[in-house]
Amino acid sequence: MLREIYVRPIGLFPSVRAEEADEVWGGLRLADGWLDFTGVEVIERNGAAIERRIAGLGDFFERDWGRRALNAADMFELLREPRGRLAGLSLNRPRIMGIVNVTPDSFSDGGQFVEPEQAVAHGVRLVEEGADILDIGGESTRPGAEAIETKEELRRVIPVIEALSDRVDALISIDTRKSEVMRRAVAAGADMINDISALSFDPASVEVAGELDVPVVLMHAQGDPRTMQDNPHYDDVLLDVFDYLEARVDACLRGGLPKSKLIIDPGIGFGKTLDDNLALATGVSLFQGLGVAVLYGASRKGFIGTLTGVQSAGARVHGSVAAALQAISQGVQIVRVHDVAATREALAVWQAVSSGLIDAEC
Repeated sequence: MLREIYVRPIGLFPSVRAEEADEVWGGLRLADGWLDFTGVEVIERNGAAIERRIAGLGDFFERDWGRRALNAADMFELLREPRGRLAGLSLNRPRIMGIVNVTPDSFSDGGQFVEPEQAVAHGVRLVEEGADILDIGGESTRPGAEAIETKEELRRVIPVIEALSDRVDALISIDTRKSEVMRRAVAAGADMINDISALSFDPASVEVAGELDVPVVLMHAQGDPRTMQDNPHYDDVLLDVFDYLEARVDACLRGGLPKSKLIIDPGIGFGKTLDDNLALATGVSLFQGLGVAVLYGASRKGFIGTLTGVQSAGARVHGSVAAALQAISQGVQIVRVHDVAATREALAVWQAVSSGLIDAEC
């Protein structure tokens, strides 16, 4: 059943933390992170009809939301709920996930790191540049990509995970849809799982992920990579993606996975048009209402090329950094990027300037 009421935090600004800050600034901390919010957008869906309204925090609590009041209040509380540590990594500040594609055909850097030695060196370099997490993938999921056999995927990723787990002080993520790859990767040293199918591609995935007891990223994708860009369609992309991810979170909870180990990803570029991607980017703070950490991966993707006119995926650095900062400014806890150094530098300046402005106003 579709959710009928949604609460999206708005009026976001970098937090000032004093005991009396809520009273002074009129804001509430978002997910115990680095932002406060001063209002909400309340979205009500009645079949095909969607109504959006803005409410200040006081107005939100004073207004009678009718039979949906409990759902609205529950979602509001999830906006404030602290996010748990990710395999020991605190999420009270933005984290960077660096991409290591051990594939010959990924859309941006396919073939550059297909040999284990190349992939390991690249991973080490990304950690030196500031990556908190390395996402190791052996199967391309670009638009139009064909699936590969489990044996081939294992051949690509296991030596890289084994080597990197010994050489870097960063979390290792395995980017896969297959339960056997998940199991073997964690045994080789992976700390978490990143599944573009939200544990739905392989029927055994939920059970295996629960047994492995590691964090899991649940991503939204409309359709299979081979066909997902043929004709994507949504009634309302922001709400439809939220509903799907809420259902997948619930399925994982029923399967025994603890909420503290779940992360969601709205799946920019996976079965989405340009307008869909922009709607998700604009409203990404809504996903904080799921009460779990949010990962956002827009790095070098096609919509950035469309907006900037940069045709080569590898040259879309500036647009990718802008997309990452925009997501972080809406509370996204993890950004998945190719260009770690550029993202880290931009984030450092953004954080310093934001803090400086707040100190000056104080």
